Amino acid sequence: QLVESGGASVQAGGTLRLSCASSGFIFDDYAIGWFRQAPGKEREGVSSISGSNGRSFYADSVKGRFTISHDKAKNTVYLQMNYLKPEDTGLYICAVDTLRVGGLSAPYYDYWGQGTQVTVSS
Repeated sequence: QLVESGGASVQAGGTLRLSCASSGFIFDDYAIGWFRQAPGKEREGVSSISGSNGRSFYADSVKGRFTISHDKAKNTVYLQMNYLKPEDTGLYICAVDTLRVGGLSAPYYDYWGQGTQVTVSS
């Protein structure tokens, strides 16, 4: 089970921190990704992190604005989002890649949360 939280409605330029927690997965063992789904658009990989070595990936559209991190003690992955733009609007979904192929490609991810909504207004 993956549970996301932290989504909200904010104005452009604002900040949010999303959280992904799990009671069933030990994130140290897997890759964890954040994806977003906007209405009428394909699901897009935003960022991912290796639970074992911390290696991270970012979509070009969020580089320099978003930061992914992993709190091992809390078994939680965070997505810090700064300088938000209206095009960042979407349902943000946390996912686990048990084979640790990782990256930003959705087909590699096996388990998905329900998502948390982020709305950025101009």
